[in-house]
Amino acid sequence: MSKESDFQDILMNGINFGRGGERHDPNEGKVKTKAKKKQYITGAHGSGSARQKAKYRQQRANRKH
Repeated sequence: MSKESDFQDILMNGINFGRGGERHDPNEGKVKTKAKKKQYITGAHGSGSARQKAKYRQQRANRKH
């Protein structure tokens, strides 16, 4: 493009200093998990392994106090 056509393009469209490209969902590609929900942390949902993990978490928390 020549300088004159660049100038005309700027006159017609203005200068955009914003971010280019299309917008996308920030949660796209993330794995949804239940691991941080209270029932899973406390082992209240009935799984034996979750109860055991909750027991270990409680023991670790008690060590800090």
